[in-house]
Amino acid sequence: MYDDTGAGPLAVYAHGGFTSQDVERRMNLFDWAPVLRVGRRLVCYDARAHGRSTGRPFETDYTYVSLADDLLSLLDHLDAPEPVAAIGSSMGCATCLHAAIRETDRFSRLMLLLPPTAWATRERYARANRAAADTIERQGAENWLAARGDAHRPAAVADVPAFPPTPPEPVLPSVLRGLARSDLPPPTTLAALRCPTLILTWADDPGHPGSTAAALADYLPRAELHIAHTRAEVRAWGLRIAQFVAVR
Repeated sequence: MYDDTGAGPLAVYAHGGFTSQDVERRMNLFDWAPVLRVGRRLVCYDARAHGRSTGRPFETDYTYVSLADDLLSLLDHLDAPEPVAAIGSSMGCATCLHAAIRETDRFSRLMLLLPPTAWATRERYARANRAAADTIERQGAENWLAARGDAHRPAAVADVPAFPPTPPEPVLPSVLRGLARSDLPPPTTLAALRCPTLILTWADDPGHPGSTAAALADYLPRAELHIAHTRAEVRAWGLRIAQFVAVR
């Protein structure tokens, strides 16, 4: 399921894992109005099993590679006449990267928000996801969430309300295991991705470490990196993205 607003060259947004378009609006996390004001058609979609989109309890459906398949299928459905600007946050960042590596000519620009932990730091995240999936199957999602307690919140988003995962409980373990099986594309493949890329992240987030964002900025040949330390800087990301997509 997706929302389609505005008019002009197409930009598409892929949200982060366990959220949805509706949840992100309620979190008041990102402001996409500037993207519409610079004359872009913006399609924001709910990933498989998230929000309004349905999903199956098959972990292979939720790897980054499979989620990239979904993005490319959406672009086929939208029938865009020219390369699109892709915006992706966390899981959506990985989705956009994998899709762009596979079909580079379909993307004009990439805006990668909150690159998830990758490569050398990925296994710790994967182990935690697999353990969470096991816990949900044995004890239920409510007990898993209660056992997690108050997770660390980066200062830039410490006041953003938290929401439970949007994938339904019967599917949630498969989502967790699919993401555990995933990683960003190998660094050796990233040099071929020559479209302009904007990387935006915030400080002090182990799940989205600055080391991953900095490495991406080094590996991608036309990338620029900005790190937010305050809520105001995060709210300005929409304007920064609008300025980036408006450049010809």
